[in-house]
Amino acid sequence: MSVPYIYPWQHDDWARLQQLRERLPHALLFHGEAGIGKVALAEHLAASLLCERIGPNGHACGSCDSCGWFAQYGHPDYRRVRPDALETEEIDDGTEAEESSGKKTTKTPSKEIRVEQVRALATFMNVSTHRAGLRVVLLYPAEALNTTAANTLLKTLEEPPPNTLFLLVAHRIDRLLPTILSRCQRFALAPPDTAAASAWLASQEVAQPERWLAEYGGAPLAALAAAQGEAMPEKDDWLNQLARPQSINPMAVAERLQKAPLSELVAWQQRWLHDLLSLKLGARVRYFPHQQQSLTQLAARVSAEHLQQAVRDAANRRRISDHPLSARLFIEQMLLEYTALFR
Repeated sequence: MSVPYIYPWQHDDWARLQQLRERLPHALLFHGEAGIGKVALAEHLAASLLCERIGPNGHACGSCDSCGWFAQYGHPDYRRVRPDALETEEIDDGTEAEESSGKKTTKTPSKEIRVEQVRALATFMNVSTHRAGLRVVLLYPAEALNTTAANTLLKTLEEPPPNTLFLLVAHRIDRLLPTILSRCQRFALAPPDTAAASAWLASQEVAQPERWLAEYGGAPLAALAAAQGEAMPEKDDWLNQLARPQSINPMAVAERLQKAPLSELVAWQQRWLHDLLSLKLGARVRYFPHQQQSLTQLAARVSAEHLQQAVRDAANRRRISDHPLSARLFIEQMLLEYTALFR
């Protein structure tokens, strides 16, 4: 494993970070859409701050002892805090997770950052830094902090230890405690422009990069993960159902797709409803331009008020999509409510 790199569209963001280097806050919050490379940029900054021979433009050299330790996640002054579920999965923000212990377990890995993980930082922060340097803590996604963990972190941010920098990464800052937000300096990251993102996806051998990019809101890493994944047949099946509400058999579709990732089904429906609402309000289709004809026909059959409510309902549904009582019933209810829009 090598020192993390930044993506082609992040050079301006990196230049902005260099301007902060002389006056670093005790906590820096990277925020923006999922899948645009926030974690990669934060890790690149951490490696740079710990590097013993910083290269041109503030980049880590990649060859000193510190960079070697960092590349193996073994640097004595670096800690990474994230949910257990990310230890054996591919992250949606551009970094690969390593296998954690290799031990088999029947327990489902937690998708939250637990209070024990935050409390474990106390020992790390009470030990002298290696070679009298800086210590760095990377925590992501920050919205995964459960309530107790968030309050514990807040106490640390209120009285930060010396020579310590917290790097937080969040996809949704509206889900963070206002008190945590107030103690972090925010660093907003935007999706790259379409041309740059499409060129990068094409370099990764993604066919129809513009279509993938549109479907994933301009986030190239999310688009790449989807294009290389196995969700395409389920996505096409799902979109075909949404395009023909009069022909949907909710029970049959729910039976067929009950093993699909529910959060993805909800996300695809959210984007579909967003496009319908955009057309209804006279705006352009954002996510599914190749479905323009079907979307236009459907938008003519439903009121803007009903679509706005459907968008709100989908957002609420997404919050519970990881923990449904029954996947089949969850999908069936989604489709029943959707078809009711067009009656």
